[in-house]
Amino acid sequence: MKTDVEELTPTRVKLTVEVPFDELKPNLDKAYKEISQQVAIKGFRRGKVPAPLIDQYVGRGAVLQEAVNDALPGLYGKAVEETEIFVLGQPEVEVTELDDGNQFAFTAEVDIRPKFEVPDYDGLEVVVDDAEVTDAQIDETIDNLRERFASLTTAERPVEDGDFATIDLVARIDGEEIADASTSGYSYEVGSASSVEGLDEALAGLSAGEEKTFTSTLAGGEHAGEEAEITATVQSVKVKNLPELDEEFAQLASEFDTIEELREDVRGRLERQVRMQQLSEARDKALEALLEKIDIPLPDAVVDEEIGRRNQQLEQQLQMAGMSKEDYLADQEKSEEEFDGDVADAARLAVKGGFVLDQLAVQEELNVENEELSEYVVSQAMQMGVQPQQLAQYLTENNQLPAIVSEVLRSKALNLVVEHVSVKDESGNEIDVEAVQRELNGETGETAETAEAGEDADETAEATTAEDSDAPAAAEAAAEEPAAAETAEDAPADKKDA
Repeated sequence: MKTDVEELTPTRVKLTVEVPFDELKPNLDKAYKEISQQVAIKGFRRGKVPAPLIDQYVGRGAVLQEAVNDALPGLYGKAVEETEIFVLGQPEVEVTELDDGNQFAFTAEVDIRPKFEVPDYDGLEVVVDDAEVTDAQIDETIDNLRERFASLTTAERPVEDGDFATIDLVARIDGEEIADASTSGYSYEVGSASSVEGLDEALAGLSAGEEKTFTSTLAGGEHAGEEAEITATVQSVKVKNLPELDEEFAQLASEFDTIEELREDVRGRLERQVRMQQLSEARDKALEALLEKIDIPLPDAVVDEEIGRRNQQLEQQLQMAGMSKEDYLADQEKSEEEFDGDVADAARLAVKGGFVLDQLAVQEELNVENEELSEYVVSQAMQMGVQPQQLAQYLTENNQLPAIVSEVLRSKALNLVVEHVSVKDESGNEIDVEAVQRELNGETGETAETAEAGEDADETAEATTAEDSDAPAAAEAAAEEPAAAETAEDAPADKKDA
């Protein structure tokens, strides 16, 4: 087999492959056998029809086509391996010659990872936020904890901001009640502006048993965007009571006996959290610093695929939150063109980052051990709330293991960069990344790259109400500069095999 490579662009090549016809013999034999199983010729059992009769009744051309289709993937893969190119995505294949008994030839156009060398990264400097925990942050965390243990008591007075009112809502358009915009027994925090516009103003000053009708625009349902008359009836008024900051509360909300012990524990947790955030920030900024030293072309198709993935993820997150993209853009004071530009820039940076880390892994001859692969699967399973065996089975059945290997290699390559980077905080203090990592690993067994997902989720959850949504953060993330590595589902198809 002879293979020539023509560089169409720095990120796209055309392979011309010539194959002696003899190399197709195993594929021809297989084609005859499979066609023999499918045809019925009098006097012969299925699977026992001789080749000359298949040529006569079915046609030699059909056999050749079957053999070529069977041979192409393996021949293309062999050509890629021999030429040592890193292909991206699926090739555009065209059979250019099929001379029966003599020669077979085809061409394959495919995107490739550009050829380049990662420059020396010793001496890069990055600056991260100070790992400072203030008394105000501790107070906020403890206040969030108090919110969890708050109680509601009935108040015999009119509604005020901050009260929880149990209300009935009836929406009408042209006198006809709108079922999907009406509800009863709805517990609403007055002043939160988390329901229909105008509700907070309507409830102010009402007592239990009183009602008020106002006009507002429906936000969802079949009549979204239409104006309706909404009647709000107050069933009861309740006041939220926070527990006192005393020893009783400390024992109720934690394993500690005193408020002082609780505060020290909160301080320790927050300090650990901000140090993990420092490590995560150091990783991101180290990659950014390295990428600034490298200029490489990027395949348009790969960038477009990454843009599509980010937009799809954004759409899913907004749907889950019941928010439209238009609402999000208005909240961020961005036009759709500006947001799309941000997403495109982030997508290009993500693709470039993946290429650079892949090449660094090759240059440094990094590899992935089975133990590292297992650790990655376990950490991902913990974040997803599933059993590691269940995730491993899913990844295997869906052919995701090559992408996982790529992910782990990229993470190792980035770790190598961070080890050679000078990291300081904003106050000018030198940060020994390896020492901090060892210290944190000794306490928790976690790694910096999984810290953000797993770090003290309860601290955040305590402060989140049912009305709060992660969609704006997810939408913003779609346009932000990416972290170094992608998830298994997100990893670009930069394997050598087709």
